Order: sequence, then structure tokens, then C-alpha cells
Amino acid sequence: MSQQLELTFILFCIYQWKHYIADFPLQREYMLRKTLPHWNFLLPLVLHCAVHAFLTLLIVLWYAPSLWWLAIFDFVVHFIMDRIKSGPRYLGRYNDLRKAGFWNVLGFDQMIHHYTHIYIIYVIVVHLYP
Repeated sequence: MSQQLELTFILFCIYQWKHYIADFPLQREYMLRKTLPHWNFLLPLVLHCAVHAFLTLLIVLWYAPSLWWLAIFDFVVHFIMDRIKSGPRYLGRYNDLRKAGFWNVLGFDQMIHHYTHIYIIYVIVVHLYP
């Protein structure tokens, strides 16, 4: 039991760093174009989500290589959530930083990303300690 808790704690810390690194230092200016209308958002968003997926893949390969598919799961959820958050026809219409709507959408986006990481951590821990 203590090994499970220790691994869970370590993975929580790793995933906090992973999320920070992928969303801030590694998110290039080009990737911020993921908010563009029509299909102009596609490549910038794909690249941003690929960074998240790649970092998840590295983590998963270190702990449980057979769970490589979790990187694809991370990519898909991140892609859907970020498009909903930033798409001008969706929640991206709340883009005024001075209003609560923007911050509520940003908070919801971050919560979904953290729930994604919690699920990934759960799958890893259960896989390693059945």
C-alpha cells in the first residue's frame, strides 16, 4: 500500500511539472494560433497537443511501457478540451481577460487536464500494483 501511495505522489508531482513545461516553456508563439477560426487552428493545436502527448509517452515508457496508448489518450483529450476552450464559436468567445467568463473557462480547461492526468496516474498505479 505504501508503495502505491508513494508512486501516486511521485506521479502527481511529475505530471504537475509535465503540464507546466508543456503549457508554458514549450508552448511556442506559433502554437498560440490554436485559437484561430475555421481550420487554421489545426496544425498549431496538433503541435501543442503532441508536446503533451510526447511528455506523457516519456513518463509512461519509464514506468509502464505497455501503457503507451495513454499518450494517445492525453493527446485526444487535450485536443478536444483546448479546441472547445479556444474555438471562437465555442468557449473561446469568452476571451476578455477582464471578465469572469474567461477565468472560469480557463479554470475548467485546467481542471479537465488535471483529471486527465489523474486518470493516467490511476491506470499506471493499478497496472503496476494489481
